[in-house]
Amino acid sequence: MKMLLPTHRDGRQPARPATRFPAPRRPVFHAPLFRLPRALAACALLAGALHAADLDAPPPGAFTVVVIPDTQGYRGASTKATPDSTDPLTNPVFANHIQWIRESVKSQNIVFVSHVGDIVDIDNEPQWTLARQTLDGLMGLVPFGISVGNHDMKANGDASRFQKRFPAERFKTFAWYGGSFEPAGPEEALYGNNVNSCQLFSAGGMDFVFLHLECNAPDPVLTWAGQVLTRYRSRRALLTTHMDLGVRERPKTQEGFVSDPKGRMGWSKNHGARGNTPLQMWDKLYRQHANLAFVFSGDQSRATALRLSQPGDHGNVVHAMLSDYESEGPLRLYRFIPARNKVQAITYDTTRRELVERTAYVPERSEHQFTLDYAMSPAATADQAAADKVRALPPHAER
Repeated sequence: MKMLLPTHRDGRQPARPATRFPAPRRPVFHAPLFRLPRALAACALLAGALHAADLDAPPPGAFTVVVIPDTQGYRGASTKATPDSTDPLTNPVFANHIQWIRESVKSQNIVFVSHVGDIVDIDNEPQWTLARQTLDGLMGLVPFGISVGNHDMKANGDASRFQKRFPAERFKTFAWYGGSFEPAGPEEALYGNNVNSCQLFSAGGMDFVFLHLECNAPDPVLTWAGQVLTRYRSRRALLTTHMDLGVRERPKTQEGFVSDPKGRMGWSKNHGARGNTPLQMWDKLYRQHANLAFVFSGDQSRATALRLSQPGDHGNVVHAMLSDYESEGPLRLYRFIPARNKVQAITYDTTRRELVERTAYVPERSEHQFTLDYAMSPAATADQAAADKVRALPPHAER
């Protein structure tokens, strides 16, 4: 098992002059734009001169999956960030994410967009209305899925406001929509109507199934998800859920969210005793399916960026990756490069239009910009399948 985790915390930067973009609550450091001096780069950005061109184009045959981290950065009336404000409700970072995706869908060959949850900061009508308006920018543009986070529901798992704004009916007209959990009775209604969903897409000559599971998904949801992965066993599988990597045990202090040991989490936030912890979700679902290769999550802003590569029961490696940039400018791009059997993880700030070099809690660049091995070319896939078959045999079995 390979785990790469942050080791220490960085200091704060002096306050910046105000710009038209919201200043980050904690420092997020970025690569320079075109090696221009900071002042010139800022002027170019404000003048709208920089677009998707400051991020290199993917090589031929490559494609991109975008993962949007928590988008809790609402500003204006009745928000946590500005509770005394009377200004109209806005979420500039969320809007910038969607605008950048719209601009870059062709140049970056974006084939799918996934949201890790905590779409809103407060589960109220104004924030859900704005969230719906913002995500409508993806409708008809690219396949996408949404995980429901703990801020998107009540403690008992009631996500009725999400179901009202993003019901399954809205997506059924799209060929890529694979359906959602179907309740067996009234007690399971909380889990249905797109709260847990699956999507189907193809890219680079490969077929994929993408599951989106709610925070601390209960057992009936995991049973359904397992059935989906089995039904589509010939497809490569990706999964997004809100909680997975972070502080392993529930912190007893605020400092614990920063300094306590990190890995796959052993605690939950929603659904009471019915809610599964990330560790339980690993045992009950993730590890059991040979086609599952990636698990994406958010939730843990003070952990910010973690990754864990762990073998499943069939010998396949499951890459788990947390990205939660405190609802500031960065999002995560996963560039699949079949010719090289690599997936390049790129953390990119869509507000500043810059690569992220370091953050306050994770100063190491290698946690924000890195590459994973993933067999995709026919020869590599065949070799990987043979290796997995050998690993799956019992010790004294005939080989």
